[in-house]
Amino acid sequence: MHTAHIVAIDWETAPPIIPHPGELIFGIVAFAILYWVVAKKVVPRLETMYTERAAAIEGQIEEADKANAEAAELLEQYKAQLAESRADASRIREEARAEGAQILAELKAQAQSESERITQSAKAQIAAERQQTIIALRAEVGTLATELASRVVGESLEDEARQRRTVERFLSELESGDIQPVSIGSATDGEQES
Repeated sequence: MHTAHIVAIDWETAPPIIPHPGELIFGIVAFAILYWVVAKKVVPRLETMYTERAAAIEGQIEEADKANAEAAELLEQYKAQLAESRADASRIREEARAEGAQILAELKAQAQSESERITQSAKAQIAAERQQTIIALRAEVGTLATELASRVVGESLEDEARQRRTVERFLSELESGDIQPVSIGSATDGEQES
């Protein structure tokens, strides 16, 4: 059989790579304590911080998603309002055009009626002035006819009834066109013969 030889190590002369058993035991105990402290105190805090950080990041991502959704919704509302505003502006323009055309038509009709009223008024005024002129001319022609007849006949026609009859007869002959022009030379010849 094989006999195992236990080699006794002289720790004082041993190479420095192999640790002393007391140091090795102290190192293992210190490592175990350090491991326990890290496992019980540091790692849970790190996990808590990691969880909080992850939750905060997820919350920020959710808030960013919500903000993006709200921004997209606001953009759609803005676009809808803009389209509605454009439609309203177009409708208002069309209403203004229609109203302008209606006002223009009303103004034209009003101007036409005013023009007709002014024309009728002017015609009535012209007719009244014409009538006044005819009356004034009749009076003037009557006076002239009386004077002319007085000179031609050689007698005075100052009697009013006789004067009126003479004027009326002269005017009716003048209007009918039956009056014969009398030359002054023939009238004076007739007066000289009689």
